[in-house]
Amino acid sequence: MINLKKILLGLPRWPKRYGYLIAATIAFFTLLNIAAFKSMSRSVQPSFSKRDSVMSKKAFLQVYKVLMSPRCMNCHPAGDIPLQGDDSHLHLQGVKRGPDGTGLYALKCSNCHQTHNLPGLHMPPGNPKWRLPPANMKMVFQGRTPHQLALQLLDKKKNGGKSIKALIDHVTKDSLVLGGWTPADGLSKPPLSHKEFVNAFNEWINHGAISPDPERK
Repeated sequence: MINLKKILLGLPRWPKRYGYLIAATIAFFTLLNIAAFKSMSRSVQPSFSKRDSVMSKKAFLQVYKVLMSPRCMNCHPAGDIPLQGDDSHLHLQGVKRGPDGTGLYALKCSNCHQTHNLPGLHMPPGNPKWRLPPANMKMVFQGRTPHQLALQLLDKKKNGGKSIKALIDHVTKDSLVLGGWTPADGLSKPPLSHKEFVNAFNEWINHGAISPDPERK
């Protein structure tokens, strides 16, 4: 609450009627600014205008299929060793995550993974940003249930500090994400097209960004 008496005490010693008029004016514009700030804060949040828990959960299950495909999950392992191939086996060269996700010591991802896919069957795929998530923000997909992964994606402490908008931009535009749909020769693509994946992701968000129900044990 705005304390008019406290405001008056801080004003010069003018006649009381002027003091009250000035205090009331200050209070009015203070309340106006607070209302404007609250309105602006609401405007940057997702509106969820079509909130529908059934549709949101259904859409995320489509998203989940892509995130758990080898093209996504292989770079989001539970441990510090990346996964390889369509069967998601441990990386054969003994490569490890390292602090920044680009490898440990001399075994750097860029030693083999160039800025583009190398030609030939089962040759290393490439991308200018090829890496695992860093050690302080591992963003694990492997072993996560739909419920767990949905909550993780929305948690800024676990998703790399991304807002809802940043998440949408990431799945829509990030070159490393897009690279999943142009894999090296001999590797399968995700189960949905990139357009279908983005549509499902947006449906999940627009209908409330609701996580599927926890699995019963």
